[in-house]
Amino acid sequence: MQELNLQDILDNTTDLWSKKVGYVAIVGRPNVGKSPFINTLIGEKIAITSHIPQTTRNKILAIYNDEEAQIIFFDTPWIHESQKKFNEQVNSQALSSLNDADMVLYFVDSSRPRGAEEEYIDDIMQKVQKPVFTVYTKLDLQAVIQIPEWENIFQISSFDFTGFKPLVESIKDHLEVGPMLFSEDYYTKQNIYFRISEIIREKLFMELKEELPHSIFVAVEEIEDTEKWLKKISSYVYTESDSQKYIIIGKNGSLITKIATAARKELEEIFGQKVFLTLRVKVKKNWRKDEWFVNKMLNQ
Repeated sequence: MQELNLQDILDNTTDLWSKKVGYVAIVGRPNVGKSPFINTLIGEKIAITSHIPQTTRNKILAIYNDEEAQIIFFDTPWIHESQKKFNEQVNSQALSSLNDADMVLYFVDSSRPRGAEEEYIDDIMQKVQKPVFTVYTKLDLQAVIQIPEWENIFQISSFDFTGFKPLVESIKDHLEVGPMLFSEDYYTKQNIYFRISEIIREKLFMELKEELPHSIFVAVEEIEDTEKWLKKISSYVYTESDSQKYIIIGKNGSLITKIATAARKELEEIFGQKVFLTLRVKVKKNWRKDEWFVNKMLNQ
């Protein structure tokens, strides 16, 4: 019987250890283009997108794999100054990701003038004791700010992948070699309940006026696979007032039906099976000021 040699074993299993691995936090003002970057890079819809600012509420985990590296991105919620309890909780999630990450991508929208939000984030970035890349987004649009040509400055467009390769290669240069943290076929750590609730929330954003979506929360209560070809989903939309509830329901239930239909069609594409989606609206008065409820919803 041939004797096993430890070095031979290690030499034949180097693929398990030969990748560069690390966590990368993405921060920036609302609607700066973090979610489109993640979705385009990974090739899957992981973070919802909307024309309405402050769409992202939770820290989204997206996993990029190629032959050389496994990069785990945090698509953070917005960072801004606020005294509201709900906004404080979301800010806390965004700031905590800076502590969890090996490096930070600071996204700046080149198509909008810099403002107070950038000044606030600039102050935070000054305190970050890890590599920071400044990434100017929306290169496909007309730039209205001066883009410096310094080291660790990048320009990208999620519309056509412009600038993606040099950015990813530079990220790899700052990561250490080690064992992969996730299987190569993983592209997100989101659970199924969260992904479904985000799809529904995106459809609400598409149909509602700008001020209303921030007053709602979506919770998936139950998922049941009754047959291989059918998935039953029970979910609720929480609002802060009866008037908001009636707006979402619409005349004779027309709007809530439209939202549920759009969400159901996308979920059927994702799951590859028929979906029966029940979507009801509940009133939870002043839910954004309820610390217990906010914690429960953000960590569902």
